[in-house]
Amino acid sequence: MPQLELTATPSPDDLAVIGETLTAFNHADVGPADRRTLAVLIRDGDGTVIGGLSGYTAWGWLFTQLLFIPENHRGTGLAGRLLSMAEEEAATRGCHGAWIDTFSPTALKAYLKQGYEIFGELPEFPKGRTRTFLRKALTPET
Repeated sequence: MPQLELTATPSPDDLAVIGETLTAFNHADVGPADRRTLAVLIRDGDGTVIGGLSGYTAWGWLFTQLLFIPENHRGTGLAGRLLSMAEEEAATRGCHGAWIDTFSPTALKAYLKQGYEIFGELPEFPKGRTRTFLRKALTPET
């Protein structure tokens, strides 16, 4: 019987084993992910990164993991521009859809305005908020 160990401090090598073996399993099960990093950076006048979007494309989908707009640039349409740039690149990579999640009511409004639609919710994540999962078709439905 295998031994189980609960830890808050797994080594990078331990985590790599989990990631690599899951990747190998998924590759055999559903095919290669073709996972590729994607970022759209916001730079200030000095060239310093002050925000942006980061995520990846895999299995024909764009997943936006992080999106941050500096407070003094919010409400200017910058989030929509970041998403559009990422979506265009994802479509160039052959992606047919995009997904993102948020628990920010302000971000939710921005994503809905960008054409995303809600496909799921997780209430009380975090407490007092709802985590909302959204998707968008990047190519015309056939």
